[in-house]
Amino acid sequence: MSNIELIQSLINEKAEAEARLNLIPYDGSPEVKENKSGKYLYIRKRVGSRLTSTYVDVYSDELYQLLLRNAREARELKKTIRKISKRLAELGYTSNELPAAILLNLDFARANMKSSIYDQAVLEGVSTTFPQTEDIIENGTVNGMTATDVQKVLNLKHAWEFILDEDVMQAESDYYLLCHIAKLINEGFYTNGGRVRSVPVRIGGCSYTPPIPVEGDVKDAISDILTSPKEDIDKAIDLCLYSMKTQVFIDGNKRAAVILANHFMISHGLGLLIVPEKEVPAFKKLLVKYYETDDSAEIREFLTKKCWRAYEKIK
Repeated sequence: MSNIELIQSLINEKAEAEARLNLIPYDGSPEVKENKSGKYLYIRKRVGSRLTSTYVDVYSDELYQLLLRNAREARELKKTIRKISKRLAELGYTSNELPAAILLNLDFARANMKSSIYDQAVLEGVSTTFPQTEDIIENGTVNGMTATDVQKVLNLKHAWEFILDEDVMQAESDYYLLCHIAKLINEGFYTNGGRVRSVPVRIGGCSYTPPIPVEGDVKDAISDILTSPKEDIDKAIDLCLYSMKTQVFIDGNKRAAVILANHFMISHGLGLLIVPEKEVPAFKKLLVKYYETDDSAEIREFLTKKCWRAYEKIK
């Protein structure tokens, strides 16, 4: 592995660890406080030179054990992040400051992450409402939804937090990044969710059957898209449509495709490319038509007009 490949791999690992750390609802050491009315759980954490104590809930053994596990996991993740940062420094890597337009786009993407995840969940057929999605993102659990749907929403959050890392934003929107996104999307469902599939798949409600992809061909196709003379918005759409139609992975292809396209969008200051909830039925019809005819003109126009949230459109 070359130094450049190693650095990119380490950046991905660091961003994933940071995203996992952000997923932990309570970061700190649990402590039990007791008074006449009962026992209560708090989280103790040092912020700068100040030691803070935040109330969690009434004491229970189950919650206390959960907080202990969270604390252990957070310590391990922080240790991993420090180790990777040290290794990156040894390799001579320094994080370059991103241009103002990309930083602004990052802020815009972060501010709209909940709605983006909700729209993606609806596109995937997850039975959720926006308040439920918001509750999962903030607290990790919600009532009234299956464990599978909750996991899909959490995985979307994990993948979005990964691409919105400033170091990852400096990486190429290439095959390796797509694989890592797919791995996060499929976490908890498939052991090799980030590897090119080796089994046939069928697409429901569609006569198109995607052939089993070849890793080298996928790499070349994505590279060709990135180096093409097209406008950047067209490259983003190409990345999205190619990844969807090729069905590179065993599952989660639409989710991974949209997030890869948005990594490219944000890293080029283009805004966001998200299929809004109300446009999902129309998009699915056009997607099936594209799969079956290979004519992308109509769906490209739809994505540009209905799904592209560019800065000039939001000012």
